[in-house]
Amino acid sequence: MNTRLSVNVNKLATLRNARGANNPDIIDLVTKIESYGADGITIHPRPDERHITLKDVYDISEIVKTDFNIEGYPDKRFMGIINDIRPEQVTLVPDSPDVITSNRGWLESDLNIDLKSIVSTIKDLGPKVSLFIDPTTSMVDLALNCGVDRIELYTGVYAKKFKKNKLSAVDDCVTASKYAKNKGLDVNAGHDLDLNNLNYLKENIPFLYEVSIGHALICDSLIYGLEETISKYLSQIS
Repeated sequence: MNTRLSVNVNKLATLRNARGANNPDIIDLVTKIESYGADGITIHPRPDERHITLKDVYDISEIVKTDFNIEGYPDKRFMGIINDIRPEQVTLVPDSPDVITSNRGWLESDLNIDLKSIVSTIKDLGPKVSLFIDPTTSMVDLALNCGVDRIELYTGVYAKKFKKNKLSAVDDCVTASKYAKNKGLDVNAGHDLDLNNLNYLKENIPFLYEVSIGHALICDSLIYGLEETISKYLSQIS
């Protein structure tokens, strides 16, 4: 099966915000990214609006034609966005507002909120729900207990280990993915995936449903251009 590519456009918003105007135009780029073959658009609207703003969320929702994935911590603000937009997918992450990027999955110690109830509320609105987790079977069990449709494997550790030993780097992801699939969950992946390590992950997890990639893809687009870059990433997962 072909794995879906969802392009995270947060980095484009960061570039725009650096000058305080509307260049690059996020709406125009979302349209172009979709026309270049991406299967979806991902955003993470953080409370401080350091990249994607609240206005961006609603503006993108009006023009996006592929699957729209909104990720974030399920506080009152975030749940209000989901209630309004009702995207195709919601990815829940455990981030506190001050972290630079989602750098780990949910832990048992994070469950001072009723995640199961939150998942149920979102699913009642229509979106598929994915839980961002570290690649362990125990965290897959946590996701199952919450009632999600999918998991997104945090691949930051995989990407770091890949540079030293790709054979051992992928083991945890493969084990967790197979376990999740056998339990009926779709498996997504994201964080630090790039043109060096993406295809190897796909080869070892052929049933991978979707990858969400932003930083590396935007960096590569500075070299190859956006259209060719998206083509290169799609070729890694087809």
